Amino acid sequence: MNDFTDLEFGIDTFGDLPRDHHGDIVTHGEAIRATLAEAILADDIGIDAIAIGEHHRPEFAISTPETVLAGIATATDRIRLGSGVTVLSSDDPVRVFQRFATVDALSNGRAEVILGRGSFTESFPLFGYDLSDYDLLFDEKIDLFHKLLDEKPVTWTGTTRAPLHEADVFPKTDSGRLRTWVGVGGTPQSVIRTANYGFRLMLAIIGGAPARFAPYVDLYRRATEQLGTTAFPVGMHSPGLIADTDETAKELFYPGYKVIRDRIGALRGWPPLQRGEFEADVEHGSLYVGSPETVAAKMADAIRALDVGRFDLIYTAGGHMPATARLRAVELYGTRVIPLVREMLADTSSTSAGSRTGARP
Repeated sequence: MNDFTDLEFGIDTFGDLPRDHHGDIVTHGEAIRATLAEAILADDIGIDAIAIGEHHRPEFAISTPETVLAGIATATDRIRLGSGVTVLSSDDPVRVFQRFATVDALSNGRAEVILGRGSFTESFPLFGYDLSDYDLLFDEKIDLFHKLLDEKPVTWTGTTRAPLHEADVFPKTDSGRLRTWVGVGGTPQSVIRTANYGFRLMLAIIGGAPARFAPYVDLYRRATEQLGTTAFPVGMHSPGLIADTDETAKELFYPGYKVIRDRIGALRGWPPLQRGEFEADVEHGSLYVGSPETVAAKMADAIRALDVGRFDLIYTAGGHMPATARLRAVELYGTRVIPLVREMLADTSSTSAGSRTGARP
């Protein structure tokens, strides 16, 4: 188990449309500008990373994360800038690399990409892809993207795009390699693929007890060892909201979360979310909703259980939350929750060290 001294904390958003001070849902433009304001605040108060998801639905404003990240890059100084996720299956790996290399230049090396399949499938017909090729598209495109990361001329042949022969792609990054993750929802094959390519693993944990994902963390580490690739610290991201009290957080979060959860559930055959199930997931599962003290304790437990190196909080939930509540959630996360979690984990590490050396508490 690590000592958590290098633990990173991030926030995730899909550009959900918040409500203004009149209670009206804002425009897509206002939602994008709200995301920029939240990112600037996160940078100011020391949050390590922001990840912006790609969606092509009316309730989300952000369809091109890299464009928004480029704007954030020029208004911030230190926060890492990533996607959460880039739907690689319905995009072109060359263009994805070029766009993120550009964000990397604008941010002085702070860009990172999280590749994935996405929770929704609207991008496939929108960009002319057949859902029957769902697995093939991702398999081929992640292979090409992996080759592009070497920043050398690429020769590649597949069935989902035109072949490349000694193709040199620009711009190059200053560091020589773009930091790359794969977002995984919980299949062993996806974990092994991530390890095989030497990518970082980001676990999307949106329901149930976090501890059930421990076998995937172990699988990633064993696979990297057997494949001879690097076992990077694993990340996890989960939904939640911090407010001044537990009840305030629940009432702000639940309406919008239910809408989004039911839409994802309809695609996956899940029944509609009931309030009791929501309360149970807040209490025992993967929803981090409550006061700073409540959320910090739960986050610390999850980080210990999975032994991860990064925790990202998805802090927005549909179009029912006031913009001011979102800003407040980011502020409380950075100024109250993260310090509390670090303190709790430091206490754990000290106790463990004392036990190993035979010291008495």
